Amino acid sequence: MDLFATGLNNPRTIRTAPNGDAFLAESEAGDIRVFRGIGSDSKPQQADVFASGLKRPYGIAFYPPGNDPKWVYIGDTDAVLRFPYQNGDMKARGAAEHIVDLPAGGGHWTRSVQFSNDGKRMFVSVGSGSNVDDPDTHPGEKNRADILSFNPDGSDLKVYAYGIRNSGGGIAVDPKTGVLWCSTNERDALGDNLVPDYITHVQEGGFYGWPWWYMGGHQDPRLTGTHPELKDKVITPDVVLQPHNASLGISFYEGKQFPKQFDGDIFAAEHGSWNKSVRVGYEVIRIPRHQTGKASGEYEDFLTGFVLPDGQVWGRPVSVEVAQDGSLLVSDDGSNSIWRVSYTGK
Repeated sequence: MDLFATGLNNPRTIRTAPNGDAFLAESEAGDIRVFRGIGSDSKPQQADVFASGLKRPYGIAFYPPGNDPKWVYIGDTDAVLRFPYQNGDMKARGAAEHIVDLPAGGGHWTRSVQFSNDGKRMFVSVGSGSNVDDPDTHPGEKNRADILSFNPDGSDLKVYAYGIRNSGGGIAVDPKTGVLWCSTNERDALGDNLVPDYITHVQEGGFYGWPWWYMGGHQDPRLTGTHPELKDKVITPDVVLQPHNASLGISFYEGKQFPKQFDGDIFAAEHGSWNKSVRVGYEVIRIPRHQTGKASGEYEDFLTGFVLPDGQVWGRPVSVEVAQDGSLLVSDDGSNSIWRVSYTGK
């Protein structure tokens, strides 16, 4: 592991452009930064600010999919914007175009953006505005705790999946199968050991429980007796994580640098618990899929050490992305850095 970039301002999502440049959302600064090349010292060879003046940008996606995108889409906290783009641009070649407004105001503010492999649909994840407010009585939760789907121009809003408390930190489309996956922060205030966070493939029209149910047919005790008809509809996710892990960015390993057994595996950034008596998370995990395209439920530590023996924390992973050379880039808003994990074995 080497330090790729430091001195950043709230580094969040990293996305590799088709030409290999690494785009970074510095959310609190309102900037999109771009890095080019990786030198022998693991540092970028060029860096610039692609766009600034944004409103807590988080999601980054290139459109259309493939090797020749024409736009960079950005998930601001209250809208999806796009900038005209050609391969190699390190500064936006035009002003932002407003695509669609998103629910905003309070609660989870991150908005991840992805496109289907055929480029026909845009997915946007919008976290809940609360911990466990019932949408029946809280209109501010409309189109929140959902993954929304649009045409690329922002028209034809549909709720792709619902009851997902907060997947704003990470959605991704499997490059081989086209299946959408998400990483989810579940609800709090039910103790240290509830409710598990999770990573799962997302079924269109699927219901994942929030706020009335969780992990299949377990009712939230704060909403006892509500929506009994939904109990049997709750989808149990593929990979159950420790409660309060704060699972954020996910990425599929499609590089050529790591050993063959990593092909198609999922890497996930676990931001770390803020409300648990014993810290959990603060790591990058690997979900092996054994070249099946599916997850069995297992996962393993991949990158740890951000928590010191005395319990103090010096780093918090946010996003993980495969660089052009097959190494992994990990953003860390605890130390305001990006780390690079490379494989040097035979």
